[in-house]
Amino acid sequence: MADETPLSIHHPEAIAVGGVVVVQEIFGVSDHIEDVCQRLAHAGWLAVAPHLFWRTGDPIVATDDFGTAFEHTGKLTSESILTDVDAALAYIGDAGFPLEAAGIVGFCAGGTIAFGVATRRQIGAAVSYYGGGILESRFGFAPMAEAAPGLTVPWLGLYGDQDPSIPSDQVEQLAAAAARAEVDTEVIRYPNAGHAFNRDTDSSYEPASAEDAWHRALDWFADHLTTGATDTL
Repeated sequence: MADETPLSIHHPEAIAVGGVVVVQEIFGVSDHIEDVCQRLAHAGWLAVAPHLFWRTGDPIVATDDFGTAFEHTGKLTSESILTDVDAALAYIGDAGFPLEAAGIVGFCAGGTIAFGVATRRQIGAAVSYYGGGILESRFGFAPMAEAAPGLTVPWLGLYGDQDPSIPSDQVEQLAAAAARAEVDTEVIRYPNAGHAFNRDTDSSYEPASAEDAWHRALDWFADHLTTGATDTL
């Protein structure tokens, strides 16, 4: 087994304006996550997805195999996650972009992780799609509502009201807590969307919500990341 984090790397065709770390769902660095990276690259960003499951075989888990997915996510810790995210940030840094030109976006468990990273690393911006752990600790990160007032990284949260795993009243608690931070924060709720509404490979996909959320995420990075193309890409 390799002793360093594998990375899926997607370069834009033109010179990149900055870098974005893409954090997987509980199913690994799947085709969907690779597609998200490619879409970011098409928008001008260097996209890097760390493989968080590499210590346990780096599987891509079927989206209906929750037992296997939870087996692998259950072995993640905040320390291992930060090591892997740091590897992705280091790649972005080696490409010529400082931390303030690096963002992070995560989906499902990755949404929780993106928020957690935003409390531990002074990056440029963070976006969470349907990240849980609002009132309880996950992966060793503090509950999101508890940590939100202390955010020092601009953070955008994207949630679906039809998500039974993340009740809307908890999302409202998170929004209120994040509003007390000294940086820009915003929480968007989609009334017709459930969990994983961005995953366009199965029935969880909700096109209208996904399209709006994607544009908001891109705008968030464009508005908050310090960009500056280099000749190294």
